[in-house]
Amino acid sequence: VNQVANLTLVSSACDIVSTAYASTKESHPYIRSVCDAAEKGVKSVTEATASCVQPVLTTLEPHVAAASEYASKSLDKLEEKLPLLQKPVEQILSDTKELVSLRVADVKDAVSS
Repeated sequence: VNQVANLTLVSSACDIVSTAYASTKESHPYIRSVCDAAEKGVKSVTEATASCVQPVLTTLEPHVAAASEYASKSLDKLEEKLPLLQKPVEQILSDTKELVSLRVADVKDAVSS
């Protein structure tokens, strides 16, 4: 999970969503109250669940470690094959817009000739 969270694409997307969430809460008082209540509920559930799940996690720790190792190796391979995972969302959007603009220009040129 940490390895995925540290991917530039994922972390930049999380930053964008977090900024939008905070801005929305700040701008709309009714939404803020709903979000605050939801956050408190999630925090309570998380705290209650953590103590119950810990014994199960301790038992499954060797299996989780093996699955984590496999997932890490698979993610390393995926990062090699998809270099865009190391680009921020803004750059991907900019590159995509540029590519689309070039293709549209090519189509216009083909149609006009």
